[in-house]
Amino acid sequence: MTTLFPKPIIELPEADIPIKGITAYLSQGENHQIIFMKFEEDVDLAEHSHEEQWGIVLEGKIKLTIDGVNNTYSKGDRYFIPSGVKHSGKIFAGYADMTFFNQKNRYKEK
Repeated sequence: MTTLFPKPIIELPEADIPIKGITAYLSQGENHQIIFMKFEEDVDLAEHSHEEQWGIVLEGKIKLTIDGVNNTYSKGDRYFIPSGVKHSGKIFAGYADMTFFNQKNRYKEK
């Protein structure tokens, strides 16, 4: 993948996300986190839930099942997952996004 994120993003701390093939940068807010992620490998996401999540796809595609509804999102698309709603999906190699979590401690720094 070519360089997607500019220097101010790649100088952020890396997020400790236990997924193979991910590079993620963490912008920590007082009550939220913004994660800039890119994936080098396909990833299957098991069903789970957490606080609200909003994302915008920067490259590639992702298939998400949110509260039983299947959708595929690609470059330029946005998605929203309400708090506590079960979701799962498949992330395809080459995918990148910017994701807002309405949760200050969703991920920690590496």
